[in-house]
Formats: sequence, C-alpha cells, structure tokens
Amino acid sequence: MDERAVLEELKKYRKMDLKYEDGAILGSMCTKPHPITKKISDMFFETNLGDPGLFRGAKKLEDEVINNIGKFLNNPNPFGYIISGGTEANITAMRAINNIAKTKRKNHKTTVIMPETAHFSFEKAREMMDLNLITPPLTKYYTMDLKYINDFIEDRNNKNDISVDGIVGIAGCTELGAIDNIKELSKIAEQNNIFLHVDAAFGGFVIPFLDDKYKLDNYCYEFDFSLNGVKSMTVDPHKMGLAPIPAGGILFRDKSFKKYLDVEAPYLTDIHQATIIGTRSGVGVASTWGVMKLFGEEGYKNLASECMDKTHYLVKEAKKLGFKPVIDPVLNIVALEDDNPEETSLKLRKMGWFISICKCVKALRIIVMPHVEKEHIDKFLGALTEVKKN
Repeated sequence: MDERAVLEELKKYRKMDLKYEDGAILGSMCTKPHPITKKISDMFFETNLGDPGLFRGAKKLEDEVINNIGKFLNNPNPFGYIISGGTEANITAMRAINNIAKTKRKNHKTTVIMPETAHFSFEKAREMMDLNLITPPLTKYYTMDLKYINDFIEDRNNKNDISVDGIVGIAGCTELGAIDNIKELSKIAEQNNIFLHVDAAFGGFVIPFLDDKYKLDNYCYEFDFSLNGVKSMTVDPHKMGLAPIPAGGILFRDKSFKKYLDVEAPYLTDIHQATIIGTRSGVGVASTWGVMKLFGEEGYKNLASECMDKTHYLVKEAKKLGFKPVIDPVLNIVALEDDNPEETSLKLRKMGWFISICKCVKALRIIVMPHVEKEHIDKFLGALTEVKKN
C-alpha cells in the first residue's frame, strides 16, 4: 500500500471511534485534549524518557512538570514521573510501600489499608506483590471509617500482630467522586509511622482549583503534601489537566523515596530506572508542560467552575425527572440511583449513550468532563427518561 492508501484505510477505523465532542461519552474520566497538544505531539513523538540522557530536553521538561504540579499540591521539592496513567502510578506507590516494608521486616506480608471505593489498579498491585489489603467499612458519605482504622491499627499494635505498612486515601474516588478525610488519615499515618498514599488521579487537577461555593460541609478538601503524613500522590494530567493520553503522574514527597524504586539498567544513559514501564514517550510530558503554561492557575480554576456548574445543572434537572443522586456532587462526578444499572446502561448504549455503572452502590455514573455541554445533558436525560418508561 502507498501512503495515501494507508491513511485512507486508517480513516475507516477512526470513524468507528466515538468522539468526545459529540457528547455521547459520559462515563470517561478522560476528555478531548487541548488543541495545542497536537503540535506538541508532533514535536516530541520520537522522544524516549526511558533513556533520558539521549533526550535531555524532554527530561528537563519532565522535571519542570513535576515541580509545577508539586507547586499546586503544596510541595516545593517533589520527586516523580509522568507515566502511562493512574494504574501505573498507584502500582508504583504500592511498590514503594512494599519495598520499604521489606527493609524493616523479613518474611512479612505487606499490609495496606484502603477503601472499598479504591481504583481497580490496587487489586492489580495486590496480585502482583501479594499484598494484604484491609478494607474498612464506608460511612454514609462513602468515605473510609476513621474509627475503624484507628481501632484496627491500635489493636494490631497492642497484640504485636500484623503491622500496617501503608494507607491509601482517595481524593475523588472513581465511582462517586468522594474524598476521604486525608487530613485525619495523615495524622494517623504520622502517629504510627505508616506510609500514606493519596490517589488523586482525578481530583488532583480539580480540588486545588475548586471554588469554595462548590465545597460540601461533609468532606475535608485538604488532601495534598501540606499534610505531613502524605508521602506520595497519583495525579493524572490526561484527565482534567487536558493533556493527551498517556500522561499519568506519580509524585513523592522528595527524592529519598527513589531508592525504593530503582533497579539497575547499566546499558542506559541513566544506570537506574524507577518507573514500571521503561520506554516512555516524551509526548505526555511536553504536552502537560504546554497546557499548564497555557492555562495557568486561573485557566484551571475556570475549567473546574465550568464543569461544576454543568454538574449541578445535571443533578438539578435529573431530580426534576425523578432521578436521585446517591450523594450530592463532591466533584464533577454524578451517580444516579438505579434499581438495575447494568440493564439501564445497556439500553442507553443501544441509543448511543455511553455511561458507566458503580460497583459500591446500584447507580449510573456520569462524569461531567469539559467536552460535555448542557445540550448533551438535556438529550441524555431525555434518553434516560425514555429508557425508564419502557
């Protein structure tokens, strides 16, 4: 095939894909990247951060991006990487916890406390590293029960039994957008010398820019490195940061944690590697740098406000039609109660609407990303009403 034929053939496949701007994608935490990233992608498409000495400019950009993200997460001296996504970031954090635990005790099964609402990446980490995961009960706000955590740790300490090596708090859980009380978890972690990881894959580019008028009294919105117990954090620029996939982020409090991740790679320009995926394109790094410079703090504040306005519009209009949210929206994520969410979502899919469902509660899950407009919301609710009538 010649070049023209190849491209024409590929267009046929691309036409099979949904497009964000059509508004039918309502269950994804990703969105249409900012247009500037097309030009940036072309500029950096051949770079490989797996061998950073060959691509010093891309590596310098990564360092700047991590520092820039660290600034709005109240960490002036972070260490980390822009990697494939939240899954790799969370597994990286679990790897650090596991390796730290091994330096303290031999023949010890690493124990981590995390909520039932945690992302599926932690289940992958459990399988890969044979972790012992403890899931406390949830409060009515779908956050971890702090008393249970305190009692569990105190009981184990008193019995000199299974010590807890890590705690995972969620800042914007995948299903509902709920935020665990990271401030109190930080205190618990500090008092007991436990590593606290915060999964803010979604919330990391929302919570710091959220106007106070959108904040609920039932949640603590303090979640970042200003809390001394927080040792690492997952933050994904390819979600609300408007960078293209792949651009996930893992940040640690400082570079002292690198030694728990490094493996030898003597044939590369940097003889140690810490990321799980070795070969990494510089496109995610450069695109994140570009969008962050373009938007600035004010731009992300405006973006968060626009999404939250549309989120509240969705909830208001849904209530008028008799659809009840599981909780008031904490972030731009809405879960609508449904007796049979699997069936409802399949019927909606046949009508061209792609939402998702929750695991922790019977509900339909809608993410109000920047590509979702009020007209899309109105059409979706019309389709949902039609489905429920039949």
